[in-house]
Amino acid sequence: MPRPGSSEFEEIIGAETGRDPDLAVIEAGSRTLRAQAGPPQADVVPARPEDPETDRALRAVEAELMDRWPETRLDPSLERIRALMDVMGEPQRAYPSIHITGTNGKTSTARMIEALLSAFDLRTGRYTSPHVQSITERISVDGAPVSAERFIAAYEDVKPFAELVDAQQPHRLSFFEMLTGMAYAAFADAPVDVAVVEVGMGGSWDATNVIDAGVSVVTPISLDHVERLGDTPEKIAGEKSGIVKKDATVVLAQQPVEAASVVLKQAAALDATVAREGLEFGVLSREVAVGGQLLTLRGLGGEYPEIFLPMHGAHMAHNAAIALAAVEAFFGIGGVGTDTGRTLDADIVRQAFASVSSPGRLELMRTSPTVLLDAAHNPAGARATAEAVSEAFGFSRLVGVVGPSAEKDVRGLLEAFEPVFAEVVLTRNSTSRAMDVDELAALAVEIFGEDRIQVEPRLDSALEEAITLAEEEGEYAGAGVLVTGSVFTAGEARLLLGRER
Repeated sequence: MPRPGSSEFEEIIGAETGRDPDLAVIEAGSRTLRAQAGPPQADVVPARPEDPETDRALRAVEAELMDRWPETRLDPSLERIRALMDVMGEPQRAYPSIHITGTNGKTSTARMIEALLSAFDLRTGRYTSPHVQSITERISVDGAPVSAERFIAAYEDVKPFAELVDAQQPHRLSFFEMLTGMAYAAFADAPVDVAVVEVGMGGSWDATNVIDAGVSVVTPISLDHVERLGDTPEKIAGEKSGIVKKDATVVLAQQPVEAASVVLKQAAALDATVAREGLEFGVLSREVAVGGQLLTLRGLGGEYPEIFLPMHGAHMAHNAAIALAAVEAFFGIGGVGTDTGRTLDADIVRQAFASVSSPGRLELMRTSPTVLLDAAHNPAGARATAEAVSEAFGFSRLVGVVGPSAEKDVRGLLEAFEPVFAEVVLTRNSTSRAMDVDELAALAVEIFGEDRIQVEPRLDSALEEAITLAEEEGEYAGAGVLVTGSVFTAGEARLLLGRER
């Protein structure tokens, strides 16, 4: 690639004399790329392509991907993804990366990290899962999901290599392994300055774990996917700590003691540096504000006051602290032998956090009555959402629309929401993973009692019924609706409520 205009390039580097010279060169190149390409797109959830040919091509790619092993069927091995990376020329090594694992908060934390890195003029790639509405959401470049055309091209680029690997392995590459290969190739092709990668499940044998991330992030660990990851926090932490690499920095959220112990031991064995929430970084204060909350965060280098985060709940404030520490670690702030008094530019940090969004995470869809969507799908996530709704909205009456996946701890999920739901409308999404509504109703009766539940097998009917129940309170009574239980339920409700872009 030809070098950008030398005068502009030298001017940007000159302005960065107080920073690492190699990083200044990377930022200079990235800024000029951005100047040529225009400002990043808004971070949206894409609708179906408007062009019929593109839509048909994307549907064909989705069908071929779904013909492979689904995300729910796993073989704990990195052999296939390593083989794919090998024949593709190791695209995942073309850029540094930040790797994120944990039980809850991964996607929101990834989006915050992405926003911070972008605000500091780095070109980002982000890989997250599952998607809310469109499969293209999973792969983002420059803060926005790749276009349908680019997603199709990434698939076509990877497909011949995948077929080579398929022919040599006992099992074909899975749906998630293919998407991971596509993401890593798309990031190398962009090219990005840094990739922000969320694990699909676990860590040790997750397909994403072929990157050599300099920063590993572990969000809060709780019981989920117990049939695959283990039935205790220690066992789950053992799987998740598998993303930690030698000499890396581990950004560790507040954890159960037994889970933290496992991660700390793994870090010590690999000479990794650990930054612990509540000790090296954390949330110093937070206040509820209109449209979100006002935070003071302590980073690895110092304090960052007056940060507006347009997201609700204490859990989102903690995610923000984790994201900030991860980005500081990426820039070499707060590490062993560094100047601990050095911080990121606080104004840029404020700008970045103020721009963050996370679709399907206490997302406001409409008012009169207020309708919120949240992807909480396990008890820990449900408790965090229930607390956040109570704190931020103070509804006089809250009606729940719940459509969980059958393999989850649905009893624990319902118990977490019971104190805040006046009534609950039980439903299901359209996926094969959705829990049967009759089974769901039998469980819910034990928790809510018969008088507080209604059953509407169709999600559109469930939404209509919940809104009707909320409207009974009157326009000014402060009633609301919360749609939750699954990422898939939140995504389908988002479409039904008209939020396509």
